[in-house]
Amino acid sequence: MTRERARSSAAAHRSKIGQRDGLAAFFLGAGVNHFVMPHAYERIVPPRLQARAGPVVQLSGLAEILGGVGVLLPRTRRASGLWLIGVLAAVFPANLYMARTPERFAGIPRWALYARLTLQPLMMWWAWRATRR
Repeated sequence: MTRERARSSAAAHRSKIGQRDGLAAFFLGAGVNHFVMPHAYERIVPPRLQARAGPVVQLSGLAEILGGVGVLLPRTRRASGLWLIGVLAAVFPANLYMARTPERFAGIPRWALYARLTLQPLMMWWAWRATRR
């Protein structure tokens, strides 16, 4: 292997590790935040689940923490990527609820509420890409 290819391969490997570490840190931080600031998350629980908003927020926070930890462990990395894609799909209704009821979230610009919807598939792609070996 030429030096140039070796350097390129090493850079790609570092990038992959950075993606995984970033993904893990994001979900660990977001999951912990569910317990630090539960009210912010309870507000975005759709009306259908509002009666159980507290447990829903705790469960989603725990799911994010478990996914973040799983990304760091080689034996569970691939499954954790799928897990996080499922978590992102499960919380999508909360983002949709926010976009459809902007008057309830006056402190957040309307464009940002819609931007969250487009970020969801990108986050799913990130989870997939970062957890493939």
